[in-house]
Formats: sequence, C-alpha cells, structure tokens
Amino acid sequence: MNGVEHEQKKKKTILPIAWGYFLRKCLAFICSLFIIASLTFFLMNWIPGDPFSDEQTLRRDMHESLLQHHGLHRPWWIQYRDYLANVLQGHLGYSFKYPGRSVNSIIGEGFVISAQLGLQAFCTALFLGISLGTLSALHAHLWQDRSILIFTTIGISIPSFILATLLQYSLAIYFPLFPLARWGTFSQTILPSLALSAAPMAFIIRLTRTGVLAVLQTDYIKLARAKGLPLTHWLPKHALRNALLPVLSYLGPLLANVLVGSFVIEKIFSIPGLGQWFVNSVANRDYSMIMGLTLFYSFILLGAVFVVDLLYGVWDPRIRLAARER
Repeated sequence: MNGVEHEQKKKKTILPIAWGYFLRKCLAFICSLFIIASLTFFLMNWIPGDPFSDEQTLRRDMHESLLQHHGLHRPWWIQYRDYLANVLQGHLGYSFKYPGRSVNSIIGEGFVISAQLGLQAFCTALFLGISLGTLSALHAHLWQDRSILIFTTIGISIPSFILATLLQYSLAIYFPLFPLARWGTFSQTILPSLALSAAPMAFIIRLTRTGVLAVLQTDYIKLARAKGLPLTHWLPKHALRNALLPVLSYLGPLLANVLVGSFVIEKIFSIPGLGQWFVNSVANRDYSMIMGLTLFYSFILLGAVFVVDLLYGVWDPRIRLAARER
C-alpha cells in the first residue's frame, strides 16, 4: 500500500513540474517571437528611403500615391500597431514589388520546395553523421577513424557554395551523372542535398564520436563488454542513448536551417525556394517581404528549438530530476 501511495504521489509531483517546464518554454517562444517581429519592423523603418525611392522614372505624385496606398505615409506607431495586429491574425501583408501577391502565398509556394530539399538534406546528415560518428568511435585511432576525421575536416572547412560548385563540376560536367541545376525530378535534388548536408553531417560526426568515446569509458559499458554481450545489445540501447544528447541539442537549429533552405545553395542550383524570394526582396527593398520571411524563418527556428527542448526533457531524465529539485 505504501508503494502504491508513493507512486501516486510521485506522479502528482511530476505532473506540475512537466506543465511548468512546458509553460516556461511557451513563454520564452512567444517573447522571442515578439522581440524579433518588433526589431525587424524598426530596422526596416530606420533604413533611409522606401521601397519606391530607387525607381528613377517615377513621378513625385505617383510616388506619394504609392506610399499612401501601402500606408507608408502614416506615423510609425500606427504602422507598428497594424503590423502586430496583422501578425497575430497570421497575415504578413502584401508584396510591394509583386502587386496583388500576398507574402503568405509566396511563402506557401516557396516553402514546399525548400522544405523538401531541407528534409532530404536533414535525413542524409543525420543518418550518415550518426553512423560514421559511431564507426569512428568504435575504431578510434585506426585508419577508419582517421579517414572519417579527414572527411569531417573537409566538410567543415569548405564553404557550401564552393562545395556546391565542385559537385557541379565533378558530378554534372566532368562526369555527367546528375543534372547541373534546376528542380523537379529526384536526380535534380541529389547534388543540392549533398552540398547542403555536408557541413551538418561533419558536425554530427564530431559530436557523435565524442559522445560515444565518453560513454565507452563508463563502468556499465565496460561491464557489458566484459560480459561478452554483443555490440547490437548494448550500443543502441545504452551507449547511443547517452551519447546522442549533444546531437539532439544541435538538431533544433539544424532542422530550422535546412527546412527554410540555404539561400546560396538555392541560388547556385536555380531552385525556386524561399532563398530566391529573400534575395530578391532584399535587392528590391521589399519591406513586407523581408519582414514576413524573417518572421517566418524565426518562427521555424524557435519552433524547432522548442520541440527539441521538450524532447530533451523526455530523453534525459536528469532534466526532470533537476526541475523536480527546484
């Protein structure tokens, strides 16, 4: 009876802590998004000029008419109030350079392509990174380990746009195995996915190798290996569970970056994702597009970090115990 009462008391104690942890993360998410939206608005308003000032052939009366049409002639506090009201309703405004097109529709059109490329690069980096990192740790200081470390050094050192150019030259021009650019078929996604996943894969390999090496020195792993237990028994269940905690922390920003897509990679491979819209909006000084894309990217980044924080609390019991002690 005492054991049952202890378990019930333990569940009642953990439940408020779990909700408190969740509410703290939600509050941090909302506050961060509000600060980013405000900073983006004020930075856009502090830039000298307006989206139509670069058009030399535009008459003064037409210029003022465009400003009034888009509400840019009003005081900044009124624009800021309306901007926040629209953001709360999920409406990011209309493009200044593409008449009749809303920022929501442009994001919906480009995000599908960027997300497809990003998920493919994310899965490639995660699978190969954990596999090669574990292999490197299990064969530490041997030729397998040295070869993998050389690969990670190259992946971290070479910028993505140089790697993308090398992949185009070697695998699309010199050896015409894959298409040079464009988007549509699966073969056209391989080179940009490899270019986008190279650096994250190298980081995941390093993190996994370090984590697995540290876990291999623990007493319970030494005992399992001394008993002669097979590698498939203790490695995935006991070693990788603790070794992958640093990798789990890295997955939040990584997932956000690859989901939105790399602006440089999309430009090199002529991929019609969010990258080209962001580059064009900056070049055209399209304020609503810049603010909408920045806010959308921030939402994806903060959302991914939020989910990873929750998974981290589920994955690692020490976080729950620390919250329980507090």
